[in-house]
Amino acid sequence: MMWFIHAVRRASRYSIVLPLWLGLFMPAWGAGGSQALGPAGLRARHVALGPQLASNQFQGPLYLVSSESTGQLEGDVYALVKHPFGTVRTELSDPGHWCDMLILHLNIKFCRARPAAAGTQLDVRLGRKHDQPLVEASTVLFSYRKVAAEADYLDIELEAADGPLDTQDYRILLEAIPISERQSFIHMRYSFAYGRTGRVAMQFYLATLGRGKVGFTQTTAGMPGQPPELIGGVRGVVERNTMRYYLAIESYLDALSAPLPQRFEKGLEAWFAATEKYARQLHEVERAAYLDMKRKEYQRQQTAP
Repeated sequence: MMWFIHAVRRASRYSIVLPLWLGLFMPAWGAGGSQALGPAGLRARHVALGPQLASNQFQGPLYLVSSESTGQLEGDVYALVKHPFGTVRTELSDPGHWCDMLILHLNIKFCRARPAAAGTQLDVRLGRKHDQPLVEASTVLFSYRKVAAEADYLDIELEAADGPLDTQDYRILLEAIPISERQSFIHMRYSFAYGRTGRVAMQFYLATLGRGKVGFTQTTAGMPGQPPELIGGVRGVVERNTMRYYLAIESYLDALSAPLPQRFEKGLEAWFAATEKYARQLHEVERAAYLDMKRKEYQRQQTAP
């Protein structure tokens, strides 16, 4: 009984942070590593998803899928982006640029790429949707690995052994291929495993702050004249945050058209405007509050030791 009381207390403390973790780290890879499709597999997936990319609820070339199983949470996003593959490969191959993307997310308070014994490490801090000191944020340390950065294929993988609330084995995979001179096809995959405490925390969140929130997958067609029913629960959490991270990547790439001093501001504006397209799922704060908070966090990210 005491373990349950302790778990609920911890769930109360982290109930806002946990949804971020669910969105940031998904589909289940085995202990042997990621399951990148590779260039041929990714090309085949692009062809297979042709109908879904052409017609969907996102009104753009995007396909989002999620699932859950015992002790695992999974999510994949496939999308066409209007950027040359050379740009995508160059920008996403730089770990520092990942921090410039991640900071756009509402709950990322800090990110710094640092040298590590095995290569590069991303120091990421996760927190609430308002200003807070870094000492109050949760820390996760990712190893950054550039598996492939070839003329026709990119594979970037991040791994973290442990996280808060009895979570472990985090994986982030991003792979991309060229589609045309000005288009690239991106696949993002996230996964993590969780134990008893994490399950209690999620149940707590879904019964309180997460109650009534939905994702994007349609579970029924809806009654005549009524909108379709959308997935809730853990999969709703996964889908909301998967979309937030895809929009961070897209917004970062779109902002490259601006002069360097203006790129971060353009990325912020683009990310917030994009999330408002899906306000039912993604709206959390007003534009002015988001911009003010992120400007402060970005300045801290640039100047902190």
